Amino acid sequence: MDGESFFDRMVSQLRSTSKYYTGYPKDLGPSRIIPFTSERQFVQLLHEGRPVVVAFTIKCTYTQHLDKVLEEAAATFYPHIKFVRVECPKYPGFCLTRQKTEYPFLEVFYNPEQAANPGKMVDPSIMKYSAKVLPFNYDQSVYGFREYFNKYGFKYSEAN
Repeated sequence: MDGESFFDRMVSQLRSTSKYYTGYPKDLGPSRIIPFTSERQFVQLLHEGRPVVVAFTIKCTYTQHLDKVLEEAAATFYPHIKFVRVECPKYPGFCLTRQKTEYPFLEVFYNPEQAANPGKMVDPSIMKYSAKVLPFNYDQSVYGFREYFNKYGFKYSEAN
């Protein structure tokens, strides 16, 4: 006998074959969160006609937790729902238009009619656009996002 009990061998086998047992994070693949770069890029995302969940963030410990939740949710609901992260210190103008004082916060932008009617061209560089903005006040988890999407009737999977 080599000194290892049956239980030790079983646990060792389980640890070597199961990355979830040992506490490794889920392999979500490449990040599905789109970094905010400009309002023009944001409007192009809205023109796709899919809901866009926007996280308005600053550097803090809660944002680190929110980033993990957003990564998992973005991987779960891709490509039906887009997730965008706005770093408010880099883009203060866009964040200030939301008129919020507490960060981070989430909002969902959605307008299904925009996919069919892309807006009125006034000037080649200016486009009028409208979208519904819904505050996200559910549990910040994949489950919370799923419940929110069900409540507002967003299609987030092929089966849905």
